[in-house]
Amino acid sequence: MNTRRILRLSGADTKDFLQGLVSNDVDRLADGLVYAAILTPQGKYIADFFLVPQGDDVLLDVAEPLGDTLINRLTMYKLRADVTIALSGLNLQRGTGPAPEGALPDPRHPDMGWRAYTDAAASDDGTDWDAIRVAHCIPETGIELTPDSFILEAGFEALNGVDFRKGCYVGQEVTARMKHKTELRKGLRVVEITGDTVPGTPITVDGKPVGTLFTSAGSRAIAYLRLDRAKGTMMAGEVSVRLAP
Repeated sequence: MNTRRILRLSGADTKDFLQGLVSNDVDRLADGLVYAAILTPQGKYIADFFLVPQGDDVLLDVAEPLGDTLINRLTMYKLRADVTIALSGLNLQRGTGPAPEGALPDPRHPDMGWRAYTDAAASDDGTDWDAIRVAHCIPETGIELTPDSFILEAGFEALNGVDFRKGCYVGQEVTARMKHKTELRKGLRVVEITGDTVPGTPITVDGKPVGTLFTSAGSRAIAYLRLDRAKGTMMAGEVSVRLAP
């Protein structure tokens, strides 16, 4: 399973601090987990994570490779706010079977199961997470989600990862403009493939670049595509690629 770093944010200003930084509405913590991202001022992805309600504190569940980057970014914005950022000492358990007491549903899609945060060792129930992600075009940190990503192209609206009514946050202006004033020309899509591929394989049509193939599961994969060119049969090396119906 992917290694996660579980941070604890505490202090009187915690929720207001997060509300001004992240892509989703922190008030949704009243209903459970909140999936969100922090962006550059230019609207590009820095990190995605789950916010977890825990009393007056908020846990932040982020992929371990992005842990230091996220802490540095939060610290840069913290200034004099009453917010303390620390390791929680908790670990992630997740699965798609019966949920244990205290587990919360993954807000991205019902098929992504539940997540729980306890003192027990990190664990999951052996679910084929890649198969679920590919079926529902759910991007993964460090694979489909990179510093070049825009969250709307990565499907964050369908994944309940962005709120367009919450007000300002870092990168909000670019994100709102992409939502309301332009038609997305690029984005993640599920494609059908005819063989094994390696994540990062370029996709072409008649030798011209169309996009990139990422996670695959069986005969399907997630691809980042130029949508105006993604028509008919495409190629990823020797593997043919078509948009899934």
